[in-house]
Amino acid sequence: MRKIILLITCMFGISVFSQIKVLKSESLVEIGKDNSVGLYKKEDKFTVNYQDLNTSNLNTIRSFSFQNINGDVAGLFKLIMDGFISVPDENIVLELPNDIIELHYEKNYGQQTVQFIQVINKNRKYIGKSQFLTQKQVEKIFGRTNGKYALYDKPATIITPAKGTANTASSAAPATGGAKKKSKK
Repeated sequence: MRKIILLITCMFGISVFSQIKVLKSESLVEIGKDNSVGLYKKEDKFTVNYQDLNTSNLNTIRSFSFQNINGDVAGLFKLIMDGFISVPDENIVLELPNDIIELHYEKNYGQQTVQFIQVINKNRKYIGKSQFLTQKQVEKIFGRTNGKYALYDKPATIITPAKGTANTASSAAPATGGAKKKSKK
């Protein structure tokens, strides 16, 4: 009997101090993708993934991320599209929190294209390059062809109920600001 109790105690002790934890999965929403370039949203952070053509290993996927503060995603889209209309003489250089991104415009087969050139961790030793993208491909990546560009400005809010209340529709706050109460005098 003592051996059984000792065995159960040891097994309980091992399970309490296990190394594997279950983490909360966070949803990754694909805004748009074309070939090896895609735009994704995770909470309020936007990420552009691309296959790095600047490496000998064609399986290298790189990414750069930024927050959508003051409509930065729509601003980036507009900046890229404006480059198709009036082609800049030099690369357009953008500074992100972790990287530097250059928009390189070039004609390929008689069609204007753009390429993302990433200075990884702001270190000129490490450069990543995306494929050249046409205007239609950029529109697809930024969700203009599938309507997902509406996700740019949707805040990723997590609503937590106050202590002692249940998370039900009856206890939720109204979506509008609500009318002010008139005070009695």
